[in-house]
Amino acid sequence: MKFLSNVLAVIVGLMIFSLIGFFLVAGLITLSTAEEQVTIQDNTVLHIDLENVMLVERTAEDNIDLSSFGPIPAAHQIGLTNVKKAIRTAKENENIKGIYLQAGTVMANPAALTELRNELLDFKESGKFIISYSELYSEGGYFLSSAASETYLNPMGGLEFNGLSSETLFFKGLLEKLEIEPVIFRVGEYKSAVEPFILDQMSDANRRQTESFLGDMNNYMVRQVAESRALDYEELKNVNDQMLVREPQDAADLGLVDGIWYDDQVKDLLREKLELEADAEIPTINITGINKTAKTKNLTARNRIAVIVAEGEIVSGEVEGTISSEVFAKEIKKARLDDDIKAIVLRVNSPGGSVLASEVIWREMNEAKKVKPVIASMSSLAASGGYYISAPADTIVAQPNTITGSIGIFGMWFNAEGLLNNKLGITTDVAKTGEFSDFMNPTRQLSEVEKNIIQNQIEEGYDTFITRVADGRKMSKEAVKEVASGRVWSGLQAKENGLVDILGGLDDAIQIAAEKSGIEDEYRVLYYPKQKTILEQIMTELGTDIEARYMHYRFGETYQLLQKIENIQQMKGIKARLPFDVVIK
Repeated sequence: MKFLSNVLAVIVGLMIFSLIGFFLVAGLITLSTAEEQVTIQDNTVLHIDLENVMLVERTAEDNIDLSSFGPIPAAHQIGLTNVKKAIRTAKENENIKGIYLQAGTVMANPAALTELRNELLDFKESGKFIISYSELYSEGGYFLSSAASETYLNPMGGLEFNGLSSETLFFKGLLEKLEIEPVIFRVGEYKSAVEPFILDQMSDANRRQTESFLGDMNNYMVRQVAESRALDYEELKNVNDQMLVREPQDAADLGLVDGIWYDDQVKDLLREKLELEADAEIPTINITGINKTAKTKNLTARNRIAVIVAEGEIVSGEVEGTISSEVFAKEIKKARLDDDIKAIVLRVNSPGGSVLASEVIWREMNEAKKVKPVIASMSSLAASGGYYISAPADTIVAQPNTITGSIGIFGMWFNAEGLLNNKLGITTDVAKTGEFSDFMNPTRQLSEVEKNIIQNQIEEGYDTFITRVADGRKMSKEAVKEVASGRVWSGLQAKENGLVDILGGLDDAIQIAAEKSGIEDEYRVLYYPKQKTILEQIMTELGTDIEARYMHYRFGETYQLLQKIENIQQMKGIKARLPFDVVIK
């Protein structure tokens, strides 16, 4: 009873603490949203601060940073669409003279950075300046910031410019210690999502494909930096390969930055460009503020283009924070049946997931294609199941450094007999009416007949995947198989292989959708699914936080191990998914 009372005390305490935090945040949000309409004074600078910010597809318009409030354990996120909107508004507003960019440690995948970088380059076409400054530049942060008119680095800072890498966690040793036996079913030499469970390092095939797409993405990044900084590509490639930027002064000597300056010196430069007196306050506005001044174009236009943002793992049913088949099938169907929506753009940022869920979404995409233009816009990831749901599109658009392809499927099953018998002292016995009544029972080994049944299902699923791609891309099945087999490609490679039509971003996809539907410029762009309000997001975060805190209290350091095991359990079943986790550094 004492233990139970302690548990209840912890839960009640967490709830009270979280509720106090909730009302505090809610009050602050109320105050912030009650502000008068924002006006921009003359000689203003748009301050884009993305330091330690996670760039996602989209967030609420009033993007309030919840990360600093105790009960909310997440990093600050901001939507790519929000930042692009702010840059566009700044370009068009005569009172905005330039941008002060701080994005050295932004957290984002290469393709998202490319889309944002292109927006900055377009802004520069207006003749306005972009000044970038950071104490530290990550590889991605520098790639983005190199689009600036001038780039500065702190004298005691650092700039990472040494190429891309991708590290994978392998769980073979963990499973062996727990005496859990993974049984793998797959089709394709390159379907490497299962490797973390059966190997302790990359296979030769996986290493080849990873080095191939990483090299392609890195060369693209170096070329873009060389062009923006007016540097020789081959010389800059050598700088990148040999990591010749090791001290701040190296970055200046090699032409990657314009100066090794402190923050106050950069502020003085901004004053000079604005023709302000020394120590005068610099008029600035942030992303949220300037977006409040943005005018919605074609507000009364009846013609609409639906952008359905599919971000996360593809799963069946309705699961928060994922591409849930039930939710997205409904959204696509609603857009298909709405006569005011003249075209659909599916914005995909996903490593894939359930084959069944992918098929459900594919079906609605294919039905929509019969009645109106359907365009797929690939963001950072659109691989495996992410490619599956994109395949029916009339046109597929991807960035050169999008990760895509991985056309293949796999199945996983875990035999926990050793864990139960030898580690926990638990035995089981089964009574059944038929030979397969306990099919795929995790407390015993699979029979050869069971293995054959599952492998046949995997091969049939792969054939269906190949057929879906062949039909959508108007290719023969043999041609698809040549670029399939689970192989991962960069967007540039995918275009060369016929898996992608056009290199570009979301705006290019929207423009193509408008042209194909014949609505010219008289249309509105609407985003789906509908986003939660800030208060709804807070309540979701609070619920997750209470559960996590209690689990950590109950199991201590073992909680991290339990989280890993839970992730492994989610890999069971037939999947169309990218290698376990692709983290590019």
